[in-house]
Amino acid sequence: MIKIYGMPTCPYCDFIHEQIKGRESEFEYINIGENIRNMGKFTRLRDKSPAFDHSKEVGDVGIPAFVLEDGTITLKPEDVGLVEYGGASACSIQDHKAGKKGC
Repeated sequence: MIKIYGMPTCPYCDFIHEQIKGRESEFEYINIGENIRNMGKFTRLRDKSPAFDHSKEVGDVGIPAFVLEDGTITLKPEDVGLVEYGGASACSIQDHKAGKKGC
């Protein structure tokens, strides 16, 4: 099962979360803002993995983050068969702020 770290206030994460609804046998979505345990797991992952180096360099959090079954970490949705935010079917930031989901 692929773990996805994200949070609902992130439009990129929201876009990914909508794509995996009904696919719980393939993906586990971990909301890092839900509790300190989830945030701690993500922070330890982010602190140790070079997959987050660029995100840290540019001041990004690094979510959504995908952890494959073999432990490989990627920040690219296409690596796990999902669609990147910002493509033709993606919501705009204004859509997200207005509460629109799964565009």
